[in-house]
Amino acid sequence: MKRLALTLLAALACAGASAQHGPWSLQDCIDYALKNNLTVKQSSLTVEQREVDLSTAKGRRLPSLSAGASENLSFGRGLTADNTYSNSNTSSTSFSLGTDVPIFHGFDITNGIKLSKLNLAAATAELEKARDDIRVAVAQAFVQILYNQEVLRVAKEQSAHDAELLEQVKERLSAGKVSAANVSAQQATLAQSRQSEIQAEGNLSISLLELTQLLELQSPEGFSIVTPEVGDVSAILLMRPEAIYEEAVETRPAVEAAKLNLKYAKVAIDRAKGAFLPSLSLSGGLGTNYYTNSKVTSAPFFDQIKNNFSQYVGLSLSVPIFQRFATRNQVRSAQISLRGQEIQLESVKKALYKEIQQAYYNAVNSQARYNGSRETAASAREHYELTEEKYKVGKAGIAEYNDARNNWLRAESDHIQARFQCLYQTRLLDFYRSGEIEF
Repeated sequence: MKRLALTLLAALACAGASAQHGPWSLQDCIDYALKNNLTVKQSSLTVEQREVDLSTAKGRRLPSLSAGASENLSFGRGLTADNTYSNSNTSSTSFSLGTDVPIFHGFDITNGIKLSKLNLAAATAELEKARDDIRVAVAQAFVQILYNQEVLRVAKEQSAHDAELLEQVKERLSAGKVSAANVSAQQATLAQSRQSEIQAEGNLSISLLELTQLLELQSPEGFSIVTPEVGDVSAILLMRPEAIYEEAVETRPAVEAAKLNLKYAKVAIDRAKGAFLPSLSLSGGLGTNYYTNSKVTSAPFFDQIKNNFSQYVGLSLSVPIFQRFATRNQVRSAQISLRGQEIQLESVKKALYKEIQQAYYNAVNSQARYNGSRETAASAREHYELTEEKYKVGKAGIAEYNDARNNWLRAESDHIQARFQCLYQTRLLDFYRSGEIEF
C-alpha cells in the first residue's frame, strides 16, 4: 500500500511538472526534449560506449602484468631420486610474476585506435543528428499547436457571435418580424458553431499531447505554450537551395557521420592488410618455489624461496605464411565496405539536397498560398459581413447567411494554416544553414 501511494505521488508530481513550468517557449521545449527524449538518451549512451572502446584500444599499447601462485600436494607411491619407488608425501609451492609487452603487431594497435576514434566521432555525429531530428519534430509540433490555437480562437468568436445573433433573431420573433423557423435555423447554426468549437478543442488537445510526448512528459495536463510574435512571413527572402546546400553539406551531422564512416572503411583496409605482417612481443617474468618431501629433510621455506629465485626474458616473433586466404579475403571485404561507404556518402548528400529542395519549394508555395489565402479570407469575410447585415434586416435567408459564414470560416482556416505552414517552412530552411529553429 505504501509503495502504491508513493507511485501515485510520483505520477502526480510528473503530471504537475508542466503546470509548474508555466507557458513553454519553443526554445524551452527544444531544450527539455534534448535532455529527456529517450532517443537522444540512447544516442548519448552510444557515445559513452564508444569512449570506453577508445580507452580499451589505447590500453592495448600498455604492457600486461600478471601474478600467480600455486600449491600442489602429492600422496602415495612415487619415484625417488635413486630411481626406486616409495610411499611419500610431497608438496610444492610456487610464485610467479610475468609481463608481456607488445612491440609490433602489423600496426593493428595503431589502426585499432584510429578506428575507435572514428567510431567515437561518428557516434557523436549521430547524436547530433538525433538532436536535430528532435528539434525539427518539436518545432513542427509547436507550430501545429499555434495553428490549432488560432482555429479554436476563431471558432470561439464565431460561437459567441452566433449566440448573440440568436438573441437578436428571438427579439425579432417577439416583434413579429420573423417566424419561429428563423429562430430554429439560427439555433442550428449556433449548434454547428459550437460543434466546430468542440472539434477545434479536440484538435488542440491532440497536438498538445503529441508535443508533451516528444518531451517525455507524463501528461499534457496544465501544459501550455508561449505564443510568439509572428511578423509578415510572406516578406521573408528565401535563399536558393543550391546556396543553402553548399553550407549545409559542410555542417549537417548526417553528412559528417557518413564522411567518418568512409574514413573508417579506409582505415579498416589498412588494419586488414596488417595481418600480412609479422608480430613481435617481449615477455619477462620472475619466479620461485618451495618443495617438501616426507622422506627427505627439506631446506627452510625462505632459504628455498631465495635459492630457487629465477628470472626470464624473451622475444616472440610470429610470421604469417599461409592462412587459408583468410587475410586476403578480409582485405577484400574491407575494400567492398569502402565502396559501399562511398555510395552511402553520395546517397546522404543527395538525400540532403532533395530535402533542401523540397523545403525550398514548400516555402515558396506556402508564401504564395499565404498571400492568396489572405486575399481570399479578406474577401470572404467582407462578403460574410455584408450578408450578415442583410440577414439581420431580413433581406437574406438563413441558407445564404450560412453559406457566407461557412465560406469565410473555411477561408480563414486555410489562411491560418497557410500562415503557420509558411512560418515553419521558412524557418526550416534557416535550420539547414544554422542548425537552430527560432520563431
